[in-house]
Amino acid sequence: MNFELSDDQKLLRSTVREFARAEIAPVAERLDQNKAFPYEIVRKLGELDLMGIPFPEQYGGGGGSTQDYAIVVEELTRVDSSVAITLCAHTSLGTQPIYLFGSEQQKQDYLPQLCSGKILGAFGLTEPEAGSDAGNTQTRAILEGEQWVINGSKQFITNAGTDISGLVVITAVTSDPGERRREISNIVVENGTAGYEQGLPYRKMGWNASDTRPLAFTDCRVPVENLLGPRGNGLKQFFQVLDIGRIGVAAMGVGLAQGAFDEALSYAKERKAFGQPIARFQTIQAKLANIATQIESCRLLVQKAAWLKDQGEDFSLLAAQAKLMSGRLAVHAADEAVQIHGGYGYIEEYPVCRFYRDAKILTIGEGTDEIQEMVIARSLGA
Repeated sequence: MNFELSDDQKLLRSTVREFARAEIAPVAERLDQNKAFPYEIVRKLGELDLMGIPFPEQYGGGGGSTQDYAIVVEELTRVDSSVAITLCAHTSLGTQPIYLFGSEQQKQDYLPQLCSGKILGAFGLTEPEAGSDAGNTQTRAILEGEQWVINGSKQFITNAGTDISGLVVITAVTSDPGERRREISNIVVENGTAGYEQGLPYRKMGWNASDTRPLAFTDCRVPVENLLGPRGNGLKQFFQVLDIGRIGVAAMGVGLAQGAFDEALSYAKERKAFGQPIARFQTIQAKLANIATQIESCRLLVQKAAWLKDQGEDFSLLAAQAKLMSGRLAVHAADEAVQIHGGYGYIEEYPVCRFYRDAKILTIGEGTDEIQEMVIARSLGA
């Protein structure tokens, strides 16, 4: 087995790492405090061909692999999670369904703008009564002539309400009223469509510079051709999308843990107590050693899941395992980094404070830890 990155991947990693340090790190605290969406950073990510990195060049994408995508996500999260989740949700959830299930016309219409970052894509799955129980979708789309008439709501949706948000792919019940058979499909709804409204942004614990809000659909009419893939394939489609998305979120967990570790190690070398740097104390060394070991383990798990996908192999089990372990690691690493900083770790001007707030959602979003354990157990035949 070859665990070495290719020369192109090393260049990609160094490019994104330098970009994150130079362009994101200096403004991350301000964006977080002001809850300001990073428009300028997203524009520059688009110019670097990173907003569509895993999609073919023929559609304006970067022509990269899933492994390339995981590298990008990890390096961005190492500095700021809000920027990372903006790219991650746009790529894995907003753009991926159109690439996987869209018609050639839909791909031609949407992918070039999405891959360039000129517009953002979102994915509307979660509802008040349909979170982990995703099949309990209540949003309904009724076919009237050549239009779908949509009524319902979504919540916790990323990227839907910015000035550059272009579309949301939503799940909706499309079986006719009165039918016993429950049919769910995916439909593209463009921003600006009458009857489609974005609610006010949530007040969140973390990811403050990303856009997250509820959506409402009231007699929202879209053309019949906005159906994504065959009618009734919605459940199968979004399960596939979630599998792919878990690789991205798992890479975020590794990146956040690495960023927290970087800050903790640097601080431990500088901070002195009892006449020497605290990095020389065994208790601090043990914390750093354990985190570093777990980061490397989770990184390999993420890379293997990405590699399996790129090989066309079944990657669902590895993606769930990677997401489960890296999310828990991110929470633990951020907690330990704050502890190593002592009182300063509780002060907002230190990045570890932001990392601590950003970490918890990684055990909830893209499927809770409990859902990952269920997916893993079922994959093992339990």
